[in-house]
Amino acid sequence: MTDMLAQIRSLGDQLRWAADLDPPHVGTFSEILYAGMGGSGIAGDYAGAVAYPVGTRIAVHKGYGPIPPWAIRQRPLLIAASYSGNTEETLDMVTSAWESGLTVATVTTGGRLAELTTQHGWRTIAVPPGLQPRAAVGYMVGAVLRLLEGSHSVDDQRLAFTEAAKLADEMTAEDSPAWQQAEEIAEGLEGRIPIIYGAGPVTGVVAQRWKTQLNENAKIPAWYSVLPELDHNEITGWETMPGTTREHVGIVALTDPGDHDRVAIRIGHTRELTESAVPWVGVVPSSGTSTLARLVSLTAVGDLVSWMLAERLGVDPVPVATIEELKKLLADD
Repeated sequence: MTDMLAQIRSLGDQLRWAADLDPPHVGTFSEILYAGMGGSGIAGDYAGAVAYPVGTRIAVHKGYGPIPPWAIRQRPLLIAASYSGNTEETLDMVTSAWESGLTVATVTTGGRLAELTTQHGWRTIAVPPGLQPRAAVGYMVGAVLRLLEGSHSVDDQRLAFTEAAKLADEMTAEDSPAWQQAEEIAEGLEGRIPIIYGAGPVTGVVAQRWKTQLNENAKIPAWYSVLPELDHNEITGWETMPGTTREHVGIVALTDPGDHDRVAIRIGHTRELTESAVPWVGVVPSSGTSTLARLVSLTAVGDLVSWMLAERLGVDPVPVATIEELKKLLADD
């Protein structure tokens, strides 16, 4: 049970590793097509949040090829990211992109993606192996951001890496305020299906991360939704089964200074209108100045919550047996 905690606590070191990288020169691109799945795919979402303020478009593709028609016209940089190097959807997408004449860069530890990278001479950043892909988020995000620096798509991120690494260390330390908040949220979510609410470029992305970490580490169902969209549909879903939802569901909301001013108002009203039917277990504000640091601060709390829930439920957060079984079934087809 402690191995996943050690991997979560390595986030600061992963970000410091990224800060020491030399960005490879990739060219100049204002649009990026990112191919990745699972723990590798979320790195593209995080990079998109960092790139958003500077106007770089990062379209994250989570699936098989072919590349979308807009990419044929716009000729973006294709970044293919797979921690294992053997993710079949990403391999299919990168093959499609290369055959379509796109410039390709990769992030991986090895596998078939590394072989293709060597074969075609693609620009790449090799990340350290040995972690669960979902626990290598600092390596993957760091490598992707360095590639984006090398394509002139984002500004120099070294100061952001330093700030984010310091925050990650502080927040994952036992008995830190973030640790205590995570304990309170884990206690409140035990026996419940978590719903994570985000509300902007930062919180919407991290809400997705919380959801998938709860799935993989705690082995429980979870979902995420984003304001203000959920106020146009999901908010009515609490009206007819309050007895069930009060007992079995819990909401955690993530907030960030980058959220629209009206969103903060909406969160208050949404809570007021729904908490009689579903408990709001916690509201987690981001910390830090840079976009990356704010992403990391919310990530640290969510990762701790997922690990703490696994402990409470008596499950090992490391293995993902059902995913491995699915891969075996697909290999036989």
